[in-house]
Amino acid sequence: MAEPLGSGGVPEDVSRLRVRTVEILPGEVVLIDQLALPHEERYVRCHTWREVAARITDMTVRGAPAIGVTAAGGLALAAAAAAASPGDPNAFRAALEQAASGLLATRPTAVNLRWAVDEMRLVWTACDEPPAACAALLLARAQAILEDDIERCLRIGEHGSALFKAGDTILTHCNAGALATAGYGTALGVVRAAFARYGGISVLVDETRPWLQGARLTAWELGVEGIPYRLISDNMAGHFIQRGAVDGVVVGADRIAANGDTANKIGTYTVSVLAKEHGVPFYVAAPLSTVDLTLGSGAGIPIEERAEAEVTSFHGRQVAPHGARAYHPAFDVTPAANIAAIVTEAGVLRAPFERSLATAFATGECGS
Repeated sequence: MAEPLGSGGVPEDVSRLRVRTVEILPGEVVLIDQLALPHEERYVRCHTWREVAARITDMTVRGAPAIGVTAAGGLALAAAAAAASPGDPNAFRAALEQAASGLLATRPTAVNLRWAVDEMRLVWTACDEPPAACAALLLARAQAILEDDIERCLRIGEHGSALFKAGDTILTHCNAGALATAGYGTALGVVRAAFARYGGISVLVDETRPWLQGARLTAWELGVEGIPYRLISDNMAGHFIQRGAVDGVVVGADRIAANGDTANKIGTYTVSVLAKEHGVPFYVAAPLSTVDLTLGSGAGIPIEERAEAEVTSFHGRQVAPHGARAYHPAFDVTPAANIAAIVTEAGVLRAPFERSLATAFATGECGS
């Protein structure tokens, strides 16, 4: 599903996409199957919102922006199905609310999911046309959300690339690349843009237990892009930071509170502490749709708890003793004090984040 994208002012070598994570088409949502990577590149076709919800839950698709885009596609499928059944406009809207509730229940931490559902709800609540016409508008809005995500990530990459220089080594955690978005990436968008701008950029890739998104997905993406990298286990990060082998850290985000506290994949907080201890800048890259101004701090961010078996086993193979118990919070919260800057489509935002984030929203950059 890779294809070139119109640059919109971004240099052509930066804007050429090699991975498209999500496609929203009439009657189907097509997803690259991230559970099969890196060994097999295959695609899953969803034809109902329930299938979309299942794929979000089982992490066929993951990454906060990608989840939001995919949920928008699921609501477009729900609208098409509801419009095809006889009923009044109230029944059409009720079917969409049911789909929205089901999609929102899939993953609680990433706020992009709620943002995308709210954007779609604005369309169906304002539409006074027959259901079929409203369904067409919802499909168009979902497709616009997808393309908008790509454009915003391109801008994030350009803004963030200025934070690095030729020869830098960048540490990443989890996967915040094309696979976590509609097709370009937030943290890896910064890496891509820096590599295109300067050359000589290399990456240290945390493997990111227990799902190994770094080992399976980030390493695969960097290989596709031809960007030099070395894979490290999560407990090696401190070693390399201490030895001066890391010039900066850039990660994605699943929810950013009004004060800049950031929820991201479990283990991110640990990396931020190591970076702060050794004077290495720690950057967060995310679209403004990831910011939740209704939460004053990260203390209010819900942390998803996933199944113990995802820690005690991998790909169905038991790796811990039978009967072993485990904890599995999928995310942790990095305090704003550990973050040097938050890179958004509006620019590089710095502390005090209460002010810079609020200003970015006030200028209208958060809309799409």
